[in-house]
Amino acid sequence: MDSSREIIKNKNNAKAGKQMLIGLHLGNGYGSQPGAWRMPGVDPKNYTSFDARVKQAQAAERGKFQFIFLPDGPGAMLTDLETESPSFNLDVMLTLAAVARETKRIGLVATGSTTFNEPFNLARQFKALDVMSHGRAGWNAVTSSGEDVAANYGRRIPSSEERYGRAHETVQLIQELWGSWGKEAWVHNQESGQFAKKEQVVPINYKGKFVGSRGPLYIPPSEQGQPIIFHAGGSPNAHELAGRFANVVIGAAFTIEDARAQRNAFREAAKRYGRNPDEIKYIPGLMTTIAKERRTALDRRIKLTEGLIPQRAAYLQQMLGIPLDLSRLNEPLSKEQLDAARPSPYDPRSRHALKVAKEGWSLRNIIAHGVIDYHPVIVGPGIEAADHMQAWFEAGAADGFWISPDINEDGIDAFVDEVVPILQERGLFHQEYEGKTLRENLGAPDQYGVDSRVSTRRNETPEISNN
Repeated sequence: MDSSREIIKNKNNAKAGKQMLIGLHLGNGYGSQPGAWRMPGVDPKNYTSFDARVKQAQAAERGKFQFIFLPDGPGAMLTDLETESPSFNLDVMLTLAAVARETKRIGLVATGSTTFNEPFNLARQFKALDVMSHGRAGWNAVTSSGEDVAANYGRRIPSSEERYGRAHETVQLIQELWGSWGKEAWVHNQESGQFAKKEQVVPINYKGKFVGSRGPLYIPPSEQGQPIIFHAGGSPNAHELAGRFANVVIGAAFTIEDARAQRNAFREAAKRYGRNPDEIKYIPGLMTTIAKERRTALDRRIKLTEGLIPQRAAYLQQMLGIPLDLSRLNEPLSKEQLDAARPSPYDPRSRHALKVAKEGWSLRNIIAHGVIDYHPVIVGPGIEAADHMQAWFEAGAADGFWISPDINEDGIDAFVDEVVPILQERGLFHQEYEGKTLRENLGAPDQYGVDSRVSTRRNETPEISNN
């Protein structure tokens, strides 16, 4: 794209007011790469440091990110503790409570499983966080799917029908609990002695197939009323759950085509429930190693992943369908290898991996480009991240992105200082927060209690796939 056309497009974006959303992934306190905890300048005790999470959230708030996102897998151990940190926070709600007290505008989003948590407990925790943060809480409502998680509760993973049936009922029940304290019920009039209008704080008497509660929940509304519903997933069942309830989808996609298809699927699901498709925002992930020069960024990634190169090279062989020689890590693939390579149809990352290989990089550098990471990866100058985000955003493939820096210690600041200004100059990202609440900053519609378009279908569970 030539500069004059880019300027026109940027002006049109700014004029139309169409701007992306950005969130920050905060997991174990170190960063997205397994070796982050060992890097110079990183406190190896950050895994248990709430102060570290506060500092990282403040860095994202300086960059005007709309939210931080804390995934959670109740007790799941996804790493080898001999050399790696666990992937998640000690406790997502305690972490966000600490962050809430030291930030002012950034949204606070955490995962809470509908499979192994009681709805009343989830309702109380998230609405209390919403009140504490003055209307900045979001609940990533997901089902659990791993037998390792279920084992921690002495159970087996339920069927898809039960998990998603329970999820639909749980979200609706929780929203009814959130609305059970009437919006105007809290009087707290010291002179008259009236604390609340008790006729406006009433039981909900919800009884579904999977969950139920008498209620009410004794928590008044926050400044945004109640928390925002997020969802993470990409299956047909995820489309239905998010289409019915969510304002934001945390996604994963490796190509513009896949991301656009996923975004459209969620939008269509929202329409099936009588909602405006613009009410649901699709936000795929992006992993970053930002440096002034590509070479600097690659060297950083190599240092971060040195111990994983044999494992990743073995997987790269499967992606490209050719043998790779670990004794030749510092050499590019031969012409014969490139001619014989066939991207795996089962892995959407394969075509990009072959593209990087054909640019003449050594095997070590191909892997350092992040071709085997679990989201698209930018390894290089900030403008490359901005270009990627703009391309996906303008192609209708994303409403924003959740960012996973390689090392939180300096990677968040690198994105804020090197990428955010470019997006702002192009009119693609806001200069300042739109308001004080997460609902305002996401552009989500007002809601208190259950959406009236959903409440008319109470206890109705949509058709659920067993896949």
